[in-house]
Amino acid sequence: MFKTTVQNLLDQALVEREDLFLIEFSISGDNKIKVVIDGDNGVLVEDCIFVSRAIEHNLDREVNDFSLDVMSAGATAPLTHKRQYKKNINRALKLKTDSEQIEGTLTSATDSKVVLEWKVREPKPIGKGKITVNKQASIAYEDIVEAKVMIKF
Repeated sequence: MFKTTVQNLLDQALVEREDLFLIEFSISGDNKIKVVIDGDNGVLVEDCIFVSRAIEHNLDREVNDFSLDVMSAGATAPLTHKRQYKKNINRALKLKTDSEQIEGTLTSATDSKVVLEWKVREPKPIGKGKITVNKQASIAYEDIVEAKVMIKF
């Protein structure tokens, strides 16, 4: 019953703020609520406060003692939601499948797949030396084992 109430409050907050979406939600046995969110335009501290207040201000601590943590997914966290891929188009990504690992630029993200592009040096077909070749891979979401945004300074 407590979990359902918290889930409904969380759903209402996310309906009100359509730019935010849920990455993870859990409640442990001792009523520790953990909410991880992300947003189409990133997540600000104010966004976490908004979600926290939407939940906390509608629960009675006299009935259920609880603790509440609302946080963003974080820059180094793996991508788990299709909307995360869409918001990271044109950024460098390290993507693992069962058979390979690719580092490239995320050029598109549809409802079924992502497209990565990268450059590689290969031997010339004729003669000595190397040439730069543009490569592209189209990968279905179900084939992705892990994907992380590569932060460059």
